[in-house]
Amino acid sequence: MPNTQPVANQTINGAFDIKDCSLITISTGLRALNLREFRNGIEQCPAECFEYHFFATKLRPAFDDPEYPNDFAAWASHSLGDRALAERLGTLNPLEYSDEELLRGTILDILEEDLCKSESLVWAKPAHEFTFLRSQMVIYDTGLAPETPEQLAKLISQLSTGSVYYHFIESRRRLESQGGEGLSYERNDYCAWLESFGSEYSSLTEKLSQIDFYFCSLSELKDRISNAFLNI
Repeated sequence: MPNTQPVANQTINGAFDIKDCSLITISTGLRALNLREFRNGIEQCPAECFEYHFFATKLRPAFDDPEYPNDFAAWASHSLGDRALAERLGTLNPLEYSDEELLRGTILDILEEDLCKSESLVWAKPAHEFTFLRSQMVIYDTGLAPETPEQLAKLISQLSTGSVYYHFIESRRRLESQGGEGLSYERNDYCAWLESFGSEYSSLTEKLSQIDFYFCSLSELKDRISNAFLNI
C-alpha cells in the first residue's frame, strides 16, 4: 500500500527494507512571466520549492540527461532566452548549502544582478510561464528486504529510479530529521544501514558517500551505486 508519510526506519529486523516512490505535484499559486516576477517568486515561495525544482526533476523522464540540472536554469534559457543567466543558475549545487534559505539568498543575488544589467524585461509566452511547485511523496513497499550487503548488491540493478531517488536523495532530509547535522549528500539509507554492520563495510560506505549525485541522472546514479557494490 502506498504511504504519503516519510518512513522513519529503513530496516526490518536488521534487513534493508527497499522502498519505491513517486511524487504528487502541488502548485503554490506563484507564477512568473518575466524575470522580475520570477525574482519575487523566489523570495516568496516555500522552502520546499527548492527541493522540488532542484531534485525532483530527476524523477521526470524529460529530465533524463538534461541540458540544465534544475528547473530555474531551464526556464531562464528556454522561456526567457537568457543563456548567461541559465548557465549561472545551472552551476548552482544545492548540496553546498546547509539550508534552503542560504540557497534562496544566492539565487536572489544572481537575479538582482541580472535585473540591474537588463535594460528591459523579457516576457515569456503565457504557455511558458514559470510555476512554483512543491510535492508530496508517495512511498510504496517493494516486498524486497535483503539481509546482507551482498544480497542488496544483487538487487541494485533491479531497482527503479524512484527507489534510487528515495534511498539516496530523499533520505538526506529524513536522516537529518532523525538527528543528523544538516543536509549532506554523504548521508543516505545505504550508508546508514551499512554502518549497522560495524566497520566491516566501511570501504563500501566511503565509496557511496563520495558519490556526487546532483549533476547526474538517476540512471547514472544507479550505475554508480551498483559499481560501488562490486567486489564487496
